[in-house]
Amino acid sequence: MITARLPGADLIDAGLADLTAGSVTIESLLVSIAAPGLRDAGLVVDRPIADAEVQLYALLSARDGAAAHSHYNALLRRVTSFRRAAQCAR
Repeated sequence: MITARLPGADLIDAGLADLTAGSVTIESLLVSIAAPGLRDAGLVVDRPIADAEVQLYALLSARDGAAAHSHYNALLRRVTSFRRAAQCAR
């Protein structure tokens, strides 16, 4: 599967790389949240971060203040778009 052609692939590719490196980033937290669905779509997600939802919201709150909730939801929608497209591409 060529993930670069799928919507949100930039987030997923960065998140997978960050997880492999052991880095806690917005992208690695998104991949951790979506790990079960990404696995169902054929991706290998090793060692997802625990409590990723809480950690992601904390990072976004620190960065975006009052806009954190909107950005959190927008990021999750992008990951969902990727997962759905990846499942269709299988």
